[in-house]
Amino acid sequence: MKVGDLVRWGKRVTTVVEVYESKCWRTENMGKKVNWGEIDPEPFARIIAGEGQTCGVPQADLEVISESR
Repeated sequence: MKVGDLVRWGKRVTTVVEVYESKCWRTENMGKKVNWGEIDPEPFARIIAGEGQTCGVPQADLEVISESR
């Protein structure tokens, strides 16, 4: 995944504006008690979430529809 890719996030289609790594605690798999030391960073993408707004999302939650050149 790279900047400029067109991606699907749920029912929304949007564009990747930044790629980076961050930690994500998934309560459904790891429980409610957060321990950041137990997990490693994973690939994230910052996407356009609305007019003038962006949102950071784990890349595992995105589907690439069209790759940028």
